[in-house]
This record gives sequence, C-alpha cells and structure tokens, in this order.
Amino acid sequence: MNSNTKVESLAEHEPVYRIGELSKEFDVTLRTLRFYEDKGLLKPRRIGNTRLYSRGDRTRLRLILLGKRVGLSLLDVKEILDLYDPNGDNSRQLTVALEKGEEQMEILQKQREEIDAAIAELDETITTVRGMVSAKG
Repeated sequence: MNSNTKVESLAEHEPVYRIGELSKEFDVTLRTLRFYEDKGLLKPRRIGNTRLYSRGDRTRLRLILLGKRVGLSLLDVKEILDLYDPNGDNSRQLTVALEKGEEQMEILQKQREEIDAAIAELDETITTVRGMVSAKG
C-alpha cells in the first residue's frame, strides 16, 4: 500500500487535512505549522513525508491563532491545550483559560489606556505645531 492509498484510507474513517489545506484555510505558512509542531502544539500523523492533521489538530490550530491574536504566549496556549482531557469535564482547562484570559484582558486594557494617552498627546502636539506653521505662513 503506497502513502497516497494510506492517506485515502485514513480519510475515509475520519476527516484529515494536509499541511497545505490548513495553511490556506488559516492563512499561515507551512513553516508556521511546522514550528507549532516542533513546539508540541500540533501533533499530526505522518505517512511517509505527508503530515495529516486531525479535526482535533485543526481545532488546536484555531485556538493557537486565537491565543496569538489576543497576545497570549505560546507557552500559555500550550498549557491550556495540554490540559484538555477528551474523557473529562475539562474544568481545570477552563479555569486556567479563564485566568489567563482575564490577565491578558487587564494587560490589553492598560495598553489601550497608554495608547489613548499617547494619541491625545500627539494630537495636541500636532495641533500646536500646525498652528505654528500657519502663523509663519
């Protein structure tokens, strides 16, 4: 049985995604997916040189990218993902995710306040300089 036949056989039993499919779907590079695999965040099956990602890997990738978008570290994301237990209620995972989410929300709100203050100061400076330029012109 060659590797294409093995891939097709596996795909008949459960949805599988090739690296290029996930790359396109989530608009990430192949290198990014391999990086996440190296960090233990994704664990695709391999048939020959072909990486096959499961529905669970696809979900993990979605959560990795969400964590990245909101500013969580990959270490935090990995900690949350590693707490998943398919046979449990995942209350520990949810608690850790909530704690990390609340911490990140505080950080982002503080950054927003700092950015708003910087924008206000810059706006005031631009108005002052614009007035100075107009007065000379």
